[in-house]
Amino acid sequence: MTDALITSPVHRRPAGAPLLSVRDLSVTFPQRDGAPVQAVRGISYDVHPGEFLGIVGESGSGKSVSSLAVMGLLPSTAEITGAIEFEGQSLLGMDDAKLSRIRGKGLAMVFQDPLSALTPVYTVGDQISEALRLHDSRLSVHAAAARAVELLKTVGIPDAERRAKAFPHEYSGGMRQRAMIAMAIANDPKVILADEPTTALDVTIQAQILEVLEKAKEITGAAVVLITHDLGVVAGHADRVGVMYAGKLVELGTTDEVFAAPQMPYTIGLLRSVPNMLTAGTQRLVPLEGRPPSLASLPQGCPFAARCPIAVDECREIEPSLLAYDPGAPDHVAACIRAGEIVRAELRRAEVFPRPEPLPAEERAETDSAPVVEVTDLKRHFPLMRGSVFARRVGTVRAVDGVSFALRPARTLGLVGESGCGKTTTILEIMEMAAPQSGSIVIEGTDVASASKKQIAALRRDVQIVFQDPMGAIDPRLPIGEVITEPLWVQGVPKAERDARVTELLELVGLDPAMADRYPHEFSGGQRQRIGIARALSTNPAVLILDEPVSALDVSIQAGVINLLEDLKDRLGLSYLFVAHDLAVVRQIADDVAVMYLGAIVEQGPIAEVFNQPRHPYTKALISAAPIPDPRIERERTRILLNGDLPSPTQEITGCRFRTRCPLYALLDESSQRLCRESDPSLTPHGRARVACHHVDRSAMVEQAALAAVS
Repeated sequence: MTDALITSPVHRRPAGAPLLSVRDLSVTFPQRDGAPVQAVRGISYDVHPGEFLGIVGESGSGKSVSSLAVMGLLPSTAEITGAIEFEGQSLLGMDDAKLSRIRGKGLAMVFQDPLSALTPVYTVGDQISEALRLHDSRLSVHAAAARAVELLKTVGIPDAERRAKAFPHEYSGGMRQRAMIAMAIANDPKVILADEPTTALDVTIQAQILEVLEKAKEITGAAVVLITHDLGVVAGHADRVGVMYAGKLVELGTTDEVFAAPQMPYTIGLLRSVPNMLTAGTQRLVPLEGRPPSLASLPQGCPFAARCPIAVDECREIEPSLLAYDPGAPDHVAACIRAGEIVRAELRRAEVFPRPEPLPAEERAETDSAPVVEVTDLKRHFPLMRGSVFARRVGTVRAVDGVSFALRPARTLGLVGESGCGKTTTILEIMEMAAPQSGSIVIEGTDVASASKKQIAALRRDVQIVFQDPMGAIDPRLPIGEVITEPLWVQGVPKAERDARVTELLELVGLDPAMADRYPHEFSGGQRQRIGIARALSTNPAVLILDEPVSALDVSIQAGVINLLEDLKDRLGLSYLFVAHDLAVVRQIADDVAVMYLGAIVEQGPIAEVFNQPRHPYTKALISAAPIPDPRIERERTRILLNGDLPSPTQEITGCRFRTRCPLYALLDESSQRLCRESDPSLTPHGRARVACHHVDRSAMVEQAALAAVS
């Protein structure tokens, strides 16, 4: 069945010798008790000058370990074999003194968590200066400090002279990542390894960081190796992409080839599991059932066989090598014995991982039209205090500042916006079910401010929450059967009824009822999130509040959870208040959307209306920043980048709260700008949506200016 056209993993490369060459790299971590962990198993790739290579895969696939091996940053206990050459010089076996002369100058790295990577007791400017002087002893302290300020300006840090004297904890997440990039490019490296540089960032900040990374690549002429799980990021920036699974590269080729015609079933499944902003909501996602194998006890044959829908007996006997199967793309290699059938269309990609069918209409619950949750002019301000002995109020944190929306039965309202905009505070105010500081919260026709204790108890059964981190939200000491029925125990339900309900709930969320006696640590992330959903459903609620329920999951796992949530909504007639920062996920699951900025809603309406025709400049920027997993579309898109980070909710901003970052404000005449400075816009109807902007009729100027800047 192995019918490869080229029987060697060597593929055509650009002219000239590679800057970085990795050959048959393996990394093993010995264990005191048990088999060693084979984190990386024989991967090979080249990186040429100016090239942008993306490496993608699920958590635990070996992406980060391979990059740390290249940098020589693995612990001494790691067993490393193979070859790593930089400019023809072998790095393996090189002592730390020699490696230190290469790290930072020849090879630089941008880490996933900049707060952990930066030293907290030194200013950011001093740390960049140190990186400069380590590689150029002739550079004076003054000159290094001046260069550090220049680098901070290059990566877009505002007020760089002052910020260079600040400590890492005084920077926002996006600014810390910019500072890390500034440090990485300080000595004009030839290769930059970026390990998940945008994972914890909002979509607007992510777009800024990727632009900075591209700018750094242009300034230094460096090649970039980007490690990420976000296929949309790779689609828009990478020249070539490698897909890793269970410690090995299972597909490698140009970005266009891999995205347009994937040959490995795992890659096909990954691409079909990712929500696409352009098609989200029109078709179901494809989940990759199961979980990756343990790297300490790999099965015989192809490690993906247990999850592969087209696996045959031969797949379980021999692990395939990277081979080329398409005569038109000899550089495109895949590790699958059935890849030739996929290339020749004997196996259609849509049939390898078919899309699940939606729930039949007869299984969908009937609902009425009265709102189940109605929030009107909700405000939640916190005093900002200073002083430990004689505390005094020095300001106000306006976490929620006049939010209004209605959630209707069997519908999903998506609440989106950057971190710090007030999304989580809004849902916590609803869950508290107490009289708000200002405004009103009405749940199923009952105003919580005037409700009796008996009414509140009934409402607590009807409104449940699913948290972002399921492991942090459940008691690890209890078996999941008790975890799921804990809310029923609180309600005084007899044990026999609770036990019967466990079986019903586990089946409902797609888990085996026999698992009821297992403990949370025995489950994967996706399974734990299903347990969290089962727990929330135990009281037969009418409303589920979902706080970033899939943001901590791999894309392959989140597809299954999203499909489950869609089915549960239809089958049980549930209403969802869905909080997320991933716009593609929101479009996939939501019927309506509300966009928040600095404690207020700036645009809301039906999901199709808001996403197809955004009117507020902030909504335009959010949507333009969200990556799309299609290289052709990504390259043709025009980004609307916002200046700086989200202002602090303690900051007093007169007039429109968005004007300090608004791309439209800078294009307006003085009289129009004065209106923005003096008057805070309210939500007014435009089409089927409502928008809080004085100049909605001129919002098209934002796209026109962005297009003009590109051309």
